[in-house]
Amino acid sequence: MARVYNFYAGPATLPVEALQEAQKNLVDYEGSGLSLIETSHRSKEYDAVHTATIDLIKELLGVPSGYSVLLLGGGASMQFGMVPMNLMPQGGSCDMTLTGSWAKKALADAKKLGTVHLVYDGGDSAFTTLPDPASVQSSANSSYLHITSNETIEGVQWKRFPQTEAPLVADMSSDILSRPLSVDQFGIIYAGAQKNLGPSGVTIVIIRDDLLERAPDSLPAYLNYRTHAKSGSLYNTPPVFSIYMVKLVLEWLQRQGGLGAMAERNRKKAALLYDAIETSGSFYRCPVDPRYRSDMNVVFRLPSEDLEKRFVTEAGATGMIGLKGHRSVGGIRASIYNAMPEEGVSKLVSFMSSFAQAHA
Repeated sequence: MARVYNFYAGPATLPVEALQEAQKNLVDYEGSGLSLIETSHRSKEYDAVHTATIDLIKELLGVPSGYSVLLLGGGASMQFGMVPMNLMPQGGSCDMTLTGSWAKKALADAKKLGTVHLVYDGGDSAFTTLPDPASVQSSANSSYLHITSNETIEGVQWKRFPQTEAPLVADMSSDILSRPLSVDQFGIIYAGAQKNLGPSGVTIVIIRDDLLERAPDSLPAYLNYRTHAKSGSLYNTPPVFSIYMVKLVLEWLQRQGGLGAMAERNRKKAALLYDAIETSGSFYRCPVDPRYRSDMNVVFRLPSEDLEKRFVTEAGATGMIGLKGHRSVGGIRASIYNAMPEEGVSKLVSFMSSFAQAHA
């Protein structure tokens, strides 16, 4: 089968090597006589996968001591509620940055649970830019300050992070493990797997251990971070197959040279696309401030919506799918996560050139 180049924002493209390894072991996992998705989550086979996945996350990100890595269900959307439930006391407050569609959803849930101070609102710029990180400060008595490190819909990405007195909480669903970072800058990092880590179904939460003590006993067990930290993320049956796939993707990342090598590769892919946009005359246009353009989700417009529809259709016919922009903003979006090979981006750039020549 000839594989297409998958530019969907998520669920997103995965490394072929990881998919092939899963295929090889799907029916008979490493000679155990049954599939991993059939065996008990308490079995030695799954225990090895579970432990290895957490260890690989710690190794690749350089997670320091004093942090717990949790493997949870519910997607990043559940974290929009779990973070304030666990970190913000009754009658308390938090700070948030409003940088795009996903930050807006996190903001809406936090408002239901306490007072939210908006320390940055990108609405006036249609979420096409970000603030200088040095200008973002937490307010007095704030429980935490929340950012979205990369907005998949609007295509903006924090290149550096604020230094705040309150714990910094980051939704990194769409750019986690795409570049090195200092975990000790953050109180919590969370990320749905379905962009850079694996299939949907599991969410990674990295939490500083002292913050676990903030969780009130009144919370339902599953919504309490302490529950999962104490049980090693085995309080209930975890999403076994999703976690297994994350392990395979993390092993692939190691073979690529780790996060330093991946960051360089991602910058190169993004530069190819942005250069194609900037050198097209006015045929292609990226609305995002060049200082904050995402290396993961490249958004751009064509001279008309009719041409954008034609662009998506013709690209699909040549084996490049998922290029239609989000329905809320329109345009074109090329999601070029870790597993998107450089040749896929090069093919898209070549298509962009020929399409512009034909329709300029």
